[in-house]
This record gives sequence, C-alpha cells and structure tokens, in this order.
Amino acid sequence: MRLIGIAFGFGPILFGIGFLAPMIAAILELARLSGPFGLSPIQFGLVLGIVLGAVARRRKTWLW
Repeated sequence: MRLIGIAFGFGPILFGIGFLAPMIAAILELARLSGPFGLSPIQFGLVLGIVLGAVARRRKTWLW
C-alpha cells in the first residue's frame, strides 16, 4: 500500500512520460518538425513531458 501511495505522488510525472511524451512526439512527426538541439521527437517529448509533469506536481495542479 505504501508503494502505491508513493506512485500516486509521482502521478503527474508518470502522466507526462506515459501520455504527453508520445503525444508531443506524434504531433511533431505529423507536422514534419524535428526537436530542438538535434533531439528526436520522442526525446523532446520526454523532456517536455517530464518538465510539465514536475511543474504540475510542484504546483499540485495542471491548471495555470
């Protein structure tokens, strides 16, 4: 039970990795864009998804 509680605490970051990263990568590929700094679309999606998830976890909300 304790492990589940810890996992829920990292929910926004896991959401950023599991949902936002592939979605961002798919959008970049559909638009035929590459990631900045020579990153592949999935690498850029992972970086951005983790950052957005960390911000949401710190703020305790996805809303700005």
